Amino acid sequence: MSAEGKRACVIGAGFGGLALAIRLQAAGIKTTLVEARDKPGGRAYYWERDGFTFDAGPTVITDPDCLKELWALSGHDISADVELMPVSPFYRLNWPDGVNFDYSNNEAQLRAEIDRVAPGDYAGYEDFLRYSAGVFEEGYVKLGAKPFLDFPSMIKAAPALMKYQAWRSVYSMVSSFVKSEKLREALSFHTLLVGGNPMTTSAIYALIHKLEKDGGVWWARGGTNRLAAAMVRHFERLGGEVRLGDPVVRVHTIGNRATEVETASGWKERFSAVASNGDLMHTYRDLLGGTKRGSEQARSLSRKHFSPSLFVVHFGLEGSWPGIPHHMILFGPRYKGLLDDIYEHGVLPQDFSIYLHHPTVTDPSMAPPGKSTFYALVPVAHMGKLAVDWEQVGPMLEKRILDEVGRRLIPDIHDRIVTKFHYAPKDFATDLSAHMGSAFSLEPVLTQSAYFRGHNRDDVIKNFYLVGAGTHPGAGIPGVVASAKTTAGLMIGDLSE
Repeated sequence: MSAEGKRACVIGAGFGGLALAIRLQAAGIKTTLVEARDKPGGRAYYWERDGFTFDAGPTVITDPDCLKELWALSGHDISADVELMPVSPFYRLNWPDGVNFDYSNNEAQLRAEIDRVAPGDYAGYEDFLRYSAGVFEEGYVKLGAKPFLDFPSMIKAAPALMKYQAWRSVYSMVSSFVKSEKLREALSFHTLLVGGNPMTTSAIYALIHKLEKDGGVWWARGGTNRLAAAMVRHFERLGGEVRLGDPVVRVHTIGNRATEVETASGWKERFSAVASNGDLMHTYRDLLGGTKRGSEQARSLSRKHFSPSLFVVHFGLEGSWPGIPHHMILFGPRYKGLLDDIYEHGVLPQDFSIYLHHPTVTDPSMAPPGKSTFYALVPVAHMGKLAVDWEQVGPMLEKRILDEVGRRLIPDIHDRIVTKFHYAPKDFATDLSAHMGSAFSLEPVLTQSAYFRGHNRDDVIKNFYLVGAGTHPGAGIPGVVASAKTTAGLMIGDLSE
C-alpha cells in the first residue's frame, strides 16, 4: 500500500520538526506543521533590533550533507534557498593566561597549533583522531538514524559501544591520548554544545571531532534563522502547510491512537499520524495530559536528568573586529570545578567559560555598516537545580559577562554598545515550554542514550511519534536532523501499511 492520501501533523517547527515535515511531504504524505511561536526555527529563533540581527542559536552548522539530503529527496538543491558559508578557524580557544589555540581541519595549521600549545602531544592526538573516526562510524553513520524501540536493539549495538569504551567519559578518553590539560579541554568541550558535561558524557560523543573534521563548520548567510526559513520555503514548495503563532494545546486520543490535534485558537484537525518536536515533558504532561500514557510518561521523565540551561547576552557594538574570529571559547580559570558547579551542585559560580559568537566577521549583513553583532553564552544550571530570580540576577550576570569579554578582548566594550539584551533559563521555559528551562532536553549520558532516550515512536500510542533533541541520537543540528530521518522512516512505513 501507499501512504498517499494519509495526513500527518508535526508539532513544532524546530530543525527536527522541519526536517521531518519535509521528509513526510516529499514521500507524498499531506503534512501540516504547527508552531506555537510567530517564527519557525524553535531554538533557532531570531530578533531584529536597531538594524542588528540576533540569532538565538544554534550557531554552529556541521554535517551540511544531512541538510542537503532534505532537498535532494525531491530533486532540489539547497543552494537555491540558502547559502552555507565555511567558517575558519572552527573555533579559537582562549585561556586566562592569554594562550590562544585555533582549531580547524587544516592539517598543517592544526599540527602547528598542537606543537605550540601541547608539545609532544601530536602523536597522541593522531591516536585520538583514529578513535574518533571509529566512534563516528559506529555511533553516527551506523546508529545515528536507527530507531531504538526495544531493548534487544540496544543489546545488538552493545558490542560496538563496548569496543569503544562508551562507559567512559569524553574527557577521560581524551586524557588517555593526550597529556596537555589545554589540549584535553580543546578536544572535550564539544559535548557542551549538545548539553553534555565532558566529565560524564559518553565517550561516543568524541565522534563530534571527526564530524567537524570531515564536514567542516558552516554558517548560513543571514543567520541560522535563514536556514530555518529555507526549510519552510522548501516544505511549502512541496505542498506542505504551516501554521505559525498557534500553540497546540491537546493531542486527542481514542484508545491507543492519536486522532486529533487542537490549538489555542480553536483549530482542530484529524490526522492519521501525529509527531511532536516539542519538549518531551511538555509533550507528555501537557499535550497528552488527558491520557493515562501522558501522565505515566511525564512521571517517568520527571526522574530523569535534564541538561543545563544557558544564559545568553546579545549585544551590538560600534566598530568592526576582524581580529575576533566567528566562534571563540573563553575558558575560565577552572574546568572540572566549573562543570561540577553547573551540572552537580546547581550554583551560580563567580567564574565562567564563555562561548563568544561573532557572526559579522563572516557575514557583515548581520549588523548595520561599521557595526558588529555578538552574543556571549554561558551554561548555567537548569531551574530545577538553580532556583534564582532571573529578573534580579539577569542584569548582574549580564554585566559580569560583558566585563569579562571587555577585559579579555574589547577594553571599551561598554562605551561601544549600541543595543543589548539577555536570554535566561526562564525564557527557555516560557518561550519553548522547555522543562525547567533546559536548553538541550535530556542530558546526553550513556544511561539516557539510544533506547534510554525518548523513543521515535511511542510505545503505547502507536501513531504518535517524537523527533528532536529528546529522542535518539540527541541535540545539535545533525542530531535532530538524524532523528527526523529515523522518525520519518517509521511514519512512512506505518502509514504505508
